[in-house]
Amino acid sequence: MKFSISSFSRNAPFFVIAGPCVIETSELTLDIAREVKKICNELALPVIFKASYDKANRTSGKSFRGPGPSEGLAILEKIASDTNLPILTDIHHPEEAEIASKVCSILQIPAFLCRQTDLLLAASRVCGTVNVKKGQFLSPWEARHISEKLRSNGNVEIILTERGTTFGYGNLIVDMRSFPIMKEYCDSVVFDCTHSLQLPGKGDGCTAGLREYIPHLARAAMATNCVNGIFIETHPNPLKSPSDANNILPLDELKGLLLQLKKIKNSLD
Repeated sequence: MKFSISSFSRNAPFFVIAGPCVIETSELTLDIAREVKKICNELALPVIFKASYDKANRTSGKSFRGPGPSEGLAILEKIASDTNLPILTDIHHPEEAEIASKVCSILQIPAFLCRQTDLLLAASRVCGTVNVKKGQFLSPWEARHISEKLRSNGNVEIILTERGTTFGYGNLIVDMRSFPIMKEYCDSVVFDCTHSLQLPGKGDGCTAGLREYIPHLARAAMATNCVNGIFIETHPNPLKSPSDANNILPLDELKGLLLQLKKIKNSLD
């Protein structure tokens, strides 16, 4: 039976997608998954564990990409078995969709690939729920075409994720109008409060970021009352992460932030 985000998150104020940017080791990834599950269980928030086996879009060709699909999916399968959490990972090529869907409940389309028709169709063909990161180069209105492509291929549950929009060189902004606008085109709207604080190209061969503003943007997005889920990359020691080190939330700050967001959401209902 295919995973359904609407059934999974029923009666909850919002759902959480959380985990490290990239798989480093099996042990560390499992430790993060267990802690994420513990925190979300304590707050009664449904959670999907997220980790990438390949970071194909890197600033430098020398950057760490991850263990690759074979080893990475084996690690994610072990985590799913150990924690009983639904798993999300991103794919970059149509041929990855089928093998990744055997392990993952949700397939994610990276922002830079959100208009790749063959990739969207491949994901929707094998997976009941697809999360698409809205490209930094797209308006929220243009997200309609993404959903139309996915739905043309059958009955698929669509998540659209806001992760900031290019604003000149090396900066991103979040247009809070995107949440109610994109809600018209999909089943669930998610806010990625970590990637939205990237400073693309500002690092020395890597992406810089402004993690100190994660709580501010996350609270603002939740206050729109149009967000169904929150996407947070988290790590016990962000500066040691080989990817997105400057815009990852420290794992020991996750519970406090989610508690704030839960209070905001409950105050609006």
